[in-house]
Amino acid sequence: MTSLAAGATLDFSLPQQLLVIALCALTAFVAHMALAVFNDGTRPFMLDFIQGRSTRTAATAVSFGLSAGFIFGLGAPMALSTGVLNPWLLFLPTDILGLLSPKKWLAPILGAAWGAVVVFALGGANNLAHDLPVDFLTAMQEMSTPILFLFTLFPVLAITKQFGRKWGGVAGVLELALVVLTMKVWPDMFAGALAMAAGVLMLIGLAVSQDLRQRKADLAAALTKKSDGTAEADGAGGTGGASGTGGAGEAEAAEDPMASLFSASAARLRRYLPLFMLLGAGVCVLAQMHIFGGGEATSFLIAKGHISEAAQVDFYRVFGFIPLIATTALASGAYGIAGFTLVYPIGYLMPNPVLAAVVGAAVFALEVLALSWIGKILGRLPSVRDSSEHLRNAISDSLQLAILFGSLMAANAMGGGLGILIVGGLYLLNEAMGRPVVRMAAAPAAVIVGGVLLNILYWLDLFTPIKG
Repeated sequence: MTSLAAGATLDFSLPQQLLVIALCALTAFVAHMALAVFNDGTRPFMLDFIQGRSTRTAATAVSFGLSAGFIFGLGAPMALSTGVLNPWLLFLPTDILGLLSPKKWLAPILGAAWGAVVVFALGGANNLAHDLPVDFLTAMQEMSTPILFLFTLFPVLAITKQFGRKWGGVAGVLELALVVLTMKVWPDMFAGALAMAAGVLMLIGLAVSQDLRQRKADLAAALTKKSDGTAEADGAGGTGGASGTGGAGEAEAAEDPMASLFSASAARLRRYLPLFMLLGAGVCVLAQMHIFGGGEATSFLIAKGHISEAAQVDFYRVFGFIPLIATTALASGAYGIAGFTLVYPIGYLMPNPVLAAVVGAAVFALEVLALSWIGKILGRLPSVRDSSEHLRNAISDSLQLAILFGSLMAANAMGGGLGILIVGGLYLLNEAMGRPVVRMAAAPAAVIVGGVLLNILYWLDLFTPIKG
């Protein structure tokens, strides 16, 4: 597999700089309007803000509390170590700035300012860090191997949690065999590509099969109940009981407050369809330029030049987030900044920015228009809906281990045993203090802090950098 360059940079062309600045301005404006936010944890709180039961200050505080750790502990370290931008670095800050802005016209200005910081200041910080005696950014590239390979196992974890150890074992053996086969037969391909494809397809197949069996069983039970009820009604000579019950059921459905809320939220989002199409076009073009990765593994794959594999990885992630994004959007009236994230893999594969803009706008339009229909479909497929939650949890579990292990490898590369002591100690201290920094972001943040400390020790003549 192609390795990252020793000095991953954040140097962008003028069109790329302008796009990042414009997109950050747009996402801040959309967040100010409470039409979309990137943080899935913030979205459920948006309904109270939209309906006036919560203040802008309170909404901003929630967004900052849920996002700060990811921005500084994951987004910035990943961008600095790979030279590829990511959504935590771009879109979580614009969530906060957009909600913070008291005026509509100020929100895009604040967003554009953050975009300028990213494309200008971050590159300077990157170059400065690479010139230090202890180059902790280059050391952080050690994270790529555990992230890429352990991430491959997320379908196995999801299958095991949802369908038991037997199916989990089958999936594990299948993925291992496919990884070994890929490394042997197609050495230029990312080894986990086929394995992840097989695992995700297996999970979806098991979930759909279970739902179909359950629907058949429910239908058979309903027919049996109906047959018994008809016989009892004929025997009693009664009429009208069934129709009366049906009328009450229809009235109850018509007055379902959740159905009414979902309908109102979907209608609110459709009113701003042109704005969402512009947002979809911008995100898709950003992905097409290959300066942006939608996830941890994707960032390293794009940095290594494995574009098709990056598209594949982000496509699989979509299955884990469609139900979450659809239901929270329908419940809150606020969509996701990246939608269902389909624009990520589509953008990676587009041949030029113009086509990416057109396709991205069309994808977002279809997503917004189909929200109500998707919500209804998910209501009929409980196992598929559960699979989504298991996928998200499995992605989180596999990445937490991969990032921790990779961070310790980076610590060893930059400082040997002392590096491991500092980075591992900071991670354990964060755990003991009740995780003021979220677990997934704690280890990369510890690498940066550890790198700074090792440089200070070098200047104090207390540490000699390890020669690579």
